[in-house]
Amino acid sequence: MGRSFDENVDPLAQITAPPVNETPDQRRTRECKEAEARKISEQIDEALKAEREEGKAKRKNRLKILLLGQSESGKSTTVKNFQLKYAPRAWKQERLVWTTVVQLNLIKNVNSILDVLNHEMAIQTTTKVDSISNIVPAIDEQFSEKHKILKLRLAPLRGVQTDLERKLGNGRAQSASAVSGTITPTESPPIDDDLQIRRLPKEFYIRSNNSWKDRFKSGLRNTGRPRSGGSVHNVLGTWGGDEKDVSLAEWGKINAELEGITGIIAGCREDIKTLWEDELVQRTLTKRKYRVDESSGFFLNDVDRIATKNYKPSDDDIVRARLRTLGVQEHKFVFEQGKHTGTEWHIYDVGGSRSSRASWASFFDDMDAIIFLAPLSVFDEKLLEDNRVNRLQDSYELWKQVTSNKVLAGTQIILFLNKYDLLAKKLKRGVKVRDFISSYGERESTPEAAVKYFEAHFKEVHRKHSHPDRAFFVHLTSVVDTKATTVTLSVVEDSILRRHLVNAQLL
Repeated sequence: MGRSFDENVDPLAQITAPPVNETPDQRRTRECKEAEARKISEQIDEALKAEREEGKAKRKNRLKILLLGQSESGKSTTVKNFQLKYAPRAWKQERLVWTTVVQLNLIKNVNSILDVLNHEMAIQTTTKVDSISNIVPAIDEQFSEKHKILKLRLAPLRGVQTDLERKLGNGRAQSASAVSGTITPTESPPIDDDLQIRRLPKEFYIRSNNSWKDRFKSGLRNTGRPRSGGSVHNVLGTWGGDEKDVSLAEWGKINAELEGITGIIAGCREDIKTLWEDELVQRTLTKRKYRVDESSGFFLNDVDRIATKNYKPSDDDIVRARLRTLGVQEHKFVFEQGKHTGTEWHIYDVGGSRSSRASWASFFDDMDAIIFLAPLSVFDEKLLEDNRVNRLQDSYELWKQVTSNKVLAGTQIILFLNKYDLLAKKLKRGVKVRDFISSYGERESTPEAAVKYFEAHFKEVHRKHSHPDRAFFVHLTSVVDTKATTVTLSVVEDSILRRHLVNAQLL
């Protein structure tokens, strides 16, 4: 049988009531203990309140941004634009370390053209022999002794490319996820029956944990400054990318090699210009549909400025420079100027190749915003992972997957329709959108009409698959154009921060 209680008696009051026979001394002792307990409780409450306020302030000043899009969509270039606009002092400190990357890009431009010439000259030699027996007609384009001499004079750039790649770190050539028109420089392109170049998509890369910029900056700071033990710490290693102590003698040797490479490039300046400006070379590249001037990291139009012994990269050079990195890159920087000075941004650049996309979902749960980059100029290109898939169609599918993801229902997503400059150049050259996108119909192949059509498609995907409360934010961009991108980033900055403050209950 259960116990019964008087409804008019508060059990808690009975428990906390002082003893009936409490003496004055016992009461004073009890009251002192209760006062001490209240004091401790109030201190704990204050500490918890301060912790909440501190967390609130941190949330207000720290944002996490995720960049998504297929390979070569412009994600890394977008990061550089953020750094250039909002962290100019930090950007200036690392400007010199990009010298080697720009030099590598220029040399790769040259070597890729030489690969095409090697292939064409091999065809020319073969057809000359066969035409004697009337088996194969001679081709129209005839390379002269001038072109053979150019090849010989530019041959040292093969070794320079290898040395620069080794200097940047323990990278290697690997199948690229979306590299167009790349020929492996270590292999002679075979002669196919249809006289087409068999392009082998190989591209040098470094891993995301390769801190090449830190090593270069350390080397620049410590050149000629012995530290304890007479060594320079954490510079280039022996060209291999591993962090280690390097003696001043070793660093002097490495520095001399760097100067030697710059000297070789400067010595080839006139030959590089002659190669690039040669009419037969240009006709050959056009015939083979090899658009080196539309690829990332193109610098042949700047050879007079770059191929010098005292070259220092400009902001524009760094934004345009390409260095492929495998793995997730986290970029942290604090806004040094503007109305949001002091805000800390963490920008995550994840791989865009098909094999890398499985890792995207692990970043979805705590991002303040996603910037999705869709390059418009790729409407006539195929994925290298699957040459049955149009690259623009692949961007549509990725956009659908991101906007329909339930984990991202509350995340702001901003669409960058990127590479408008390359789209305009391609259409001006006479390429027709309808030849590659059947649904384009009889619309004009003008930049304005194409952008309107592409944007409408992305918007329709958003309408069908995105969370109904999510607004459609879209910007037309050419992220290599730093001035125009600065304006876009200002709008994006305000939009992201406003949404962040609302989500953090700070507005």
